[in-house]
Amino acid sequence: MRANSLAFRLIVAASLWSALALLVAGFILVSLYRQNAEKAFDDRMAVYLRTLIGDIARQPGDSTLADIGNLGEPRFEALYSGWYWQVRQPNGGAILASSPSLFSDTLDITKVTGAATTSDGIRSGALVGPNRQSLRVQDQTVTFAPGRVLDVMVAGDAGELGQQIATFGTSVATTLAIFGIGLILATTIQIRWGLRPLDRVRRGLADLRSGKQARFGQEGLPAEIEPLVTELNALLQSNQEIIDRARTQVGNLAHALKTPLSVIVNEARASREPIGAKVAEQAEIMRQQVNHHLDRARIAAQVNVIGALTDVGPAVTRLARVMNRIHSERGVAVAAIGGDDARFRGEQQDFEEIVGNLVDNACKWARHRVSIVTEYAAPKDEGGGRLAIVIDDDGPGLTAEQMAEVTGRGKRLDETKPGSGLGLSIVSDLVSLYRGKFELGRSPLGGLRATVELPAA
Repeated sequence: MRANSLAFRLIVAASLWSALALLVAGFILVSLYRQNAEKAFDDRMAVYLRTLIGDIARQPGDSTLADIGNLGEPRFEALYSGWYWQVRQPNGGAILASSPSLFSDTLDITKVTGAATTSDGIRSGALVGPNRQSLRVQDQTVTFAPGRVLDVMVAGDAGELGQQIATFGTSVATTLAIFGIGLILATTIQIRWGLRPLDRVRRGLADLRSGKQARFGQEGLPAEIEPLVTELNALLQSNQEIIDRARTQVGNLAHALKTPLSVIVNEARASREPIGAKVAEQAEIMRQQVNHHLDRARIAAQVNVIGALTDVGPAVTRLARVMNRIHSERGVAVAAIGGDDARFRGEQQDFEEIVGNLVDNACKWARHRVSIVTEYAAPKDEGGGRLAIVIDDDGPGLTAEQMAEVTGRGKRLDETKPGSGLGLSIVSDLVSLYRGKFELGRSPLGGLRATVELPAA
């Protein structure tokens, strides 16, 4: 999955939103649990405080206090358990009684931090107790009788409370993390499944481009994608109709010009005047130029036809067989190698014109041998393949200046050879229209090497 893909963007956006939502939800859950846990803890200590005040109120009003007991909580008797109570005279006076868990230590109410007082006079806050314990305390000054005022304090282990909150937070974080991973996986599957029709459209376009099919199949497509495919099929149909009309118009123009030019040439040749020969010469040039530009227009109309494919092996074999027959009297042998599995992405007529012109040119100049080698590179991933046609002959070859000159329209280096001089120019135009490459070089056989690279399927 590429970073700039639609699926990647949707998955990342959904993941970020899910992570943020789960993070906020976890924070809210832990905060609510902390509030409830602290309230329950404080309520519990308030019960112990009221119980302690009740036990003191039932005792006679003297300066001593009888054994109060553990207030229903055994940890008030366990040494340094974190749960303590203490009764002393107000304003830091003498300690009258304390829980066994305090042993010989005392709780100093003046060191309470974060103190808050409720409407019924109970003060609460935090205090560092024996052994550096973190305590939550509740304290109340109670008047039991005239002249009998006592400070009653109860403390609980805040570390225990913090541990409970931390344990709950860890459980929430683990649960939400697992839930978040599952949610991201589910989102990924959902997005990939939801975008699968687009992948089908992509494959359909690749099949159209490679010629495996001529139209999109619309069966089983979602309602949102079906109109797109319908419009693409309509566009393909319109494109085909435009191509057909262009071919018809090119053909009509060719027929319309051929007869008048033939009449002009025949009349000029029949004339004994010097101007007749000149008119015939120029009319022949006009016919060549018209044929060249009509061919170029036909090529431009055909080259972008979607789905056009040509089997290279049979076409090259057929051209080699024809050229062997044509040039057999001169003793020129044409051999074709490779290309059995290759397919040219274009019209068969264009391919035969490209290779046919090059092979015919090689045969005209060759002494004995012409070689046609086809090299094919299959498509990788979604990219197209490449097709290379290498044509060698054992003729005299060309210099670098001559190679640049012969590709010009109508250029002929030897007027004794038959032809119009348009062959290599047509090849160059065709290859350019198919976005290929056409190069001339020195052949290992001693003559000219022509290399053509074309798109393949």
